[in-house]
Amino acid sequence: MKIGIIFAMEEELVELKKYLKLENEYTIFNLKFYEGTINDVSCILVEAGIGKVNAARTTQILIDNMKVDYIFNVGVAGGVDSSLKVGDIVIGTRLVQHDFDITAFNHDKGYIPSIGVYIDSDEYLLRLANSTIKDCKCGIIASGDIFCTEMKMSEKINKKFDALCVEMEGASIAQVCYLCHVPFLVIRSISDVLNGNNVITYDEFLKSSSKKIAKAMNTIIKKMKLEC
Repeated sequence: MKIGIIFAMEEELVELKKYLKLENEYTIFNLKFYEGTINDVSCILVEAGIGKVNAARTTQILIDNMKVDYIFNVGVAGGVDSSLKVGDIVIGTRLVQHDFDITAFNHDKGYIPSIGVYIDSDEYLLRLANSTIKDCKCGIIASGDIFCTEMKMSEKINKKFDALCVEMEGASIAQVCYLCHVPFLVIRSISDVLNGNNVITYDEFLKSSSKKIAKAMNTIIKKMKLEC
């Protein structure tokens, strides 16, 4: 079993890397891959960079070159549901690109030809994560190439897509995995919430949220090993 784990930023990767028994480091198209084991499970960690294009290209490189069996995207996100607070962990049951818009052709917002509006996460990984992480929230995660700082935008995404949180990578990773038939799951820790001051809370809680999601991911990998 080989697991690929994609991060948007170094701060997110560093925290899980603390659990990695490093064996190799190599670079492909300026992306640095860290290969080793976590709880005796083969894992490859990579920082994709921020945004959907960076995330998608990294996912395809990971699939083509590393032949991974599963892909996780973990990191932080902004909460757009009023029930969430900083530090909560959200497991994505479905992913949607909230900024994908071909409504001019009589399609719903977020609809992608041959894909649909939502992409469902892998049922096995969902069950595993949900049974492993205490007090997690399960629901829709929305992705788009914009950092949401306006209350109105966040509320609109929440209402339109029934989304719990927003980030900038997960749904594009989901799309590539879906097209390549690779099981995937997106897990996010909430670093900022609907308060009209997202940038400040994001900076303040980035490190603590990254630590929390890394600890959760370590536990999930341990359980995957036991179930093999």
